[in-house]
Amino acid sequence: MRAVVTGGAGFIGSHLCERLLDTGFDEVICLDNFLTGSPENVAHLTGRKGFKLIQGDIVHGFSLTAKVDAVLHFASPASPADYLRHPIPTLRVGSEGTRHSLELAVTHGARFVLASTSEAYGDPLVHPQTEDYWGNVNPVGPRGCYDEAKRFAEATTMAYHRTLGADTGIVRIFNTFGPRMRAGDGRVVPNLITQALAGEPMTVTGDGSQTRSLCYVDDLVDGVLRMLHTDVPGPVNLGNPHELSMLELAEWIRELTGSSSPITHLPLPQDDPKRRRPDISLAQSKLDWEPRTPVAEGLRWTIAWFAERLRQG
Repeated sequence: MRAVVTGGAGFIGSHLCERLLDTGFDEVICLDNFLTGSPENVAHLTGRKGFKLIQGDIVHGFSLTAKVDAVLHFASPASPADYLRHPIPTLRVGSEGTRHSLELAVTHGARFVLASTSEAYGDPLVHPQTEDYWGNVNPVGPRGCYDEAKRFAEATTMAYHRTLGADTGIVRIFNTFGPRMRAGDGRVVPNLITQALAGEPMTVTGDGSQTRSLCYVDDLVDGVLRMLHTDVPGPVNLGNPHELSMLELAEWIRELTGSSSPITHLPLPQDDPKRRRPDISLAQSKLDWEPRTPVAEGLRWTIAWFAERLRQG
């Protein structure tokens, strides 16, 4: 069994590569251009039998002569800071990168899984979000480069599925956290943890009443693998229905770190979603999946990982 993971040196991609090797794949090929991913995320896998790291950009295509059984397309900047800094590469990996990944899967008759996002729902007018909701997205706003890239990727995936009979699946990933997140990548969990550990002011945008639903990375990867081993086309929401405000999250992290950092407020970014919570009924029924890790436990593990990195310098 051989799998190709695009964006495999990223936060989620690296955990996915590791789990694929742990669950029976003989070879896992990690393709990454290191725009936002890092070789450090997979350094512990580089000496492992069956793991191969290739620096390359799926936007320019990728081919293999050896048989491929699974293609998992996880390449894309994912944090607002990253895709606002790299809007054109974000659009290209969602369009050209998705097409090249699909072509690889079709050539080998492989199962294809697209990592889409809850951002496909934009700033939702329906709560919680179900897969049949079409979303409320501003295509010309600053977040449009990411939102629309993923929506286009979904449309491309379904076109290959309907027209060519490709074996495809789409997962819409809600906010995910855990070890290997990049400090300073702009996402709320690493920002708040690193600020709390450093004793710096903890920044919350707006009044902090906006909500997110946080899923620990191990649970998320389990859902992706369950999707891989089915013929469900999706889209299927993967996330934690446990909804909390960003102010609650900041206070929780401050308590868990034992920090005395003050909480300060920044302006709310344009088109920032006010509420975010997945309806996971479809994942429960089709994949027999739901998150198992309590948010507090996942936060403790993530805080410990960041604290160890700070100690190491």
